[in-house]
Order: sequence, then C-alpha cells, then structure tokens
Amino acid sequence: MVTNLLTLALPKGKLGQDALQLLQAAGLPVEGVATEARQLTFTFPAPGIRYLICRPTDVPTYVEYGAADLGIVGKDTLAEAGADVFELVDLGFGYCRFVVAAPRERWEEAGRSLENLLAGSRRVATKFPRVAASFFQERGLPVEIIKLHGNIELAPRAGLADLIVDIVSTGRTLKENDLVEVAPLFSSTARLIANRVSYRINYRRLTSVVEALKRAAGQGGEKIATTN
Repeated sequence: MVTNLLTLALPKGKLGQDALQLLQAAGLPVEGVATEARQLTFTFPAPGIRYLICRPTDVPTYVEYGAADLGIVGKDTLAEAGADVFELVDLGFGYCRFVVAAPRERWEEAGRSLENLLAGSRRVATKFPRVAASFFQERGLPVEIIKLHGNIELAPRAGLADLIVDIVSTGRTLKENDLVEVAPLFSSTARLIANRVSYRINYRRLTSVVEALKRAAGQGGEKIATTN
C-alpha cells in the first residue's frame, strides 16, 4: 500500500483536460490519466502523486476537508463554494466572466439603469446564489435569488426572473436569447488551491509542485500564497 501521497483534486470536463496539459508541462506524471473516464483515482507511486477526478463543484470541498492537498478549480466555482482554503496561483486558463444580464427590451425600457430595472420585480435567477447575493448586497439592492441548475437564460423568457447572474465566455448564448449584459461582476480563470493544514505541514513538498505549476503557467518561480 502506497502511503504519504501528495493528492491533487482535478475537475472533470474541459477544465480538467487543460489542467492535465499544465501538469504535463510542469513535469508531473499524467500517463493514462483521463478526466472523463470511469476511473476516478490515478496513483503514481514513484513520485508519490495521486489524482482525484471530481465534479468541478466538489474540488474545493475535497481540498478544504483534507482529502486532497491541492486542487485545480475555476475561480467561479471557488467563489461560490466559499471554501476555507489557500488560493495559491492564477493558472490563467479556463477564462470566463460573471455578468448580470437582462432581456434587451426591458433594459432599454429601464433607461439602461439597474436600479430602474429593479424597481419592479426583483427576482434574479442564477446557478451561483452566493456570488449573486454578494453583488447585490454590496450595492444595497434587495433582490430575491432563485437558484437554478442549468439553462439560466430561460428564466426571463419564462417569466421566472427578470435578471440572471451567470458566467459567459463569448456572450453568444446571451445574444441567442435576446439578453444583454447590464453589469460585470468579475473574471474567472483556473486557480491552484491548497488545504491550509497540508500547506503548512508539508510546505516543502507542496511548494515544489506549486513552483513547477507556476513555471509551466508562465508565472515564474517566486512564492506567492494568498488567502481567498
């Protein structure tokens, strides 16, 4: 039985595939690892590395509770999770943006004013209730948050909500549903995160991996470790 493994949680999907390319560029073992396979753990005894393949939304939880020492996750997922972890590096890939969007016609009728738009119904549909609530609270705009799990663009068309908060990359889906961006929140890219206890106890070992990933991501080798 292999012990003392450094465990890294990786997300399924496109972000995970990009993460594997980064790991390979950093000189870490990835042979046979697939983020879309049924196999969910991959162990490399010689370098003492293990990968856990998780749903993206679960990566912060695995890291927070110590099941993984490190994890790669989108900033959007990390912000919504509110996990108590160290956010170490902006890896630069997986770019998208958080935006508030509204039906084009209603936005024009409101004089392109978010306050005017919210003078009537205040329902906001989103997959990211924590992020959405924080945005409106900071601006003193009371709203009712409605959590959905997909097809957020449908909510205004069906009369469920007047605004949505979602992530976009090109904005094409918004245009196809006659929605327009009315306010930006923040940009999101993949981040390297660490379990707080592991980072302190296994600092030297984790740092070697962190530095390799930073060099592969083109950020140099200097140490930066900030809390989220």
